[in-house]
Amino acid sequence: MTIQQDVPHTAVPAVSDRKPRTKAVAAAISASAIEYYDFMIYGTAAALIFHGQFFPDVSPTAGALASFATFAVGFAARPLGAAVFGHIGDKRGRKPALVSAMVLMAVASTLIGLLPNFAMAGIMAPLLLVLLRVAQGMAVGGQWGGASLLALEHAPPNRRGLYGAIPQLGVPFGMVTGNLVFILVGNLVGPEALDSWGWRIPFLLSILMLPIAYAIHRNIEDSPEFRRAEQERRNRAQSVPESSLLEILRRPKAVLLAAGTFAPATISFYIITTGMLDYGVHELGMGKNSVLTAVLIAMAGWTAGTIGFAALSDRIGRRPVFAAGAVVSGVWGFVVFPLVDTREMPLLILGLSVGLAAVGAMQGPVVAMFAEMFPPEVRYTGASLGHQVANIVGGGWAPLIMIALLDVGDGTLLVSAYVAAAAVLGLIPLALLGRLKAAS
Repeated sequence: MTIQQDVPHTAVPAVSDRKPRTKAVAAAISASAIEYYDFMIYGTAAALIFHGQFFPDVSPTAGALASFATFAVGFAARPLGAAVFGHIGDKRGRKPALVSAMVLMAVASTLIGLLPNFAMAGIMAPLLLVLLRVAQGMAVGGQWGGASLLALEHAPPNRRGLYGAIPQLGVPFGMVTGNLVFILVGNLVGPEALDSWGWRIPFLLSILMLPIAYAIHRNIEDSPEFRRAEQERRNRAQSVPESSLLEILRRPKAVLLAAGTFAPATISFYIITTGMLDYGVHELGMGKNSVLTAVLIAMAGWTAGTIGFAALSDRIGRRPVFAAGAVVSGVWGFVVFPLVDTREMPLLILGLSVGLAAVGAMQGPVVAMFAEMFPPEVRYTGASLGHQVANIVGGGWAPLIMIALLDVGDGTLLVSAYVAAAAVLGLIPLALLGRLKAAS
């Protein structure tokens, strides 16, 4: 397994014509949007609802910690999903792995909407919630590589950064849609009904993912780069690797450096999009819909940063763009909380928007940066594992750590220091990643 040079774009054989490329990109965006709708509504529910539904017999702080612990469990399952679906994606194709992950997410999320709460089922309620959250985590761990590579491997050689980032538009679309559904349901049924039973509606809507998965299965061609690699393998009479996971684990350095590099982005993203919900509502006493609306609007900053900086990475390289995003994110951690503490909506939106734009500078080039580290026959597994391990180290625990730091500290300074330290530490594996590429 070789690691490619860090160049503005990677020279590969000519890719598919425009129509299959457009269909593949549209399918990748749709898959990401629906997957992240399901994954992110859980974060919203964990911040606003679940501590009362599934952990009612503990203090508010302990209930919030328990709710965010179940949120973190989903992240712990993501590398398992990356390994399982990565094997399918490297051996059978990007499309079948993506479709399988979508089906798993649809089933798990719909079942969450049908779960009994603690008052109905006792301890079995949170246990079943954790089990379904694990299934959600596995689905996202498998979906990310499928959607990202389906788009990137259809891309023109000089636009792989941009095409790899386009499916990430599903993240804000899914988050915005999820927040809008929560806001709409809350306005229609009222706060008490939302806390009691209305929260189930966003999860039950997940069943709509199944017909979309079927449409992708029927109408989308698999990645041309994967098909070329398969044809070249057959021409050389080579057997399919028994396990792409084993191939990756024999040389784990690349995956570990990728995970360490991307961890700061996941920490900042989930503190702003999930941790701030709990902080704004429970610490500052702001209305749920107000904070949800601010996060929704601020996702425009993330979207602009992700697409704009991905396109820039095609011109000047992936690592310089990523490093700039990490530096700004670390510094902004000391600015965003004073802005949020004003409880003024314009300043709240400003703080969240700039923070998410900095995350976008890291998120934008990362798909192409990770994909260019691995050859096609192990790319799905390698890129997915790097991304998902980063989400365990960073994103899954970030809201939990934020609540703990707020509980033990005087104000938000410790949380800001946590974000800044993560950003600085992330620059180390990024630099080592450059040396690894140069050495290979």
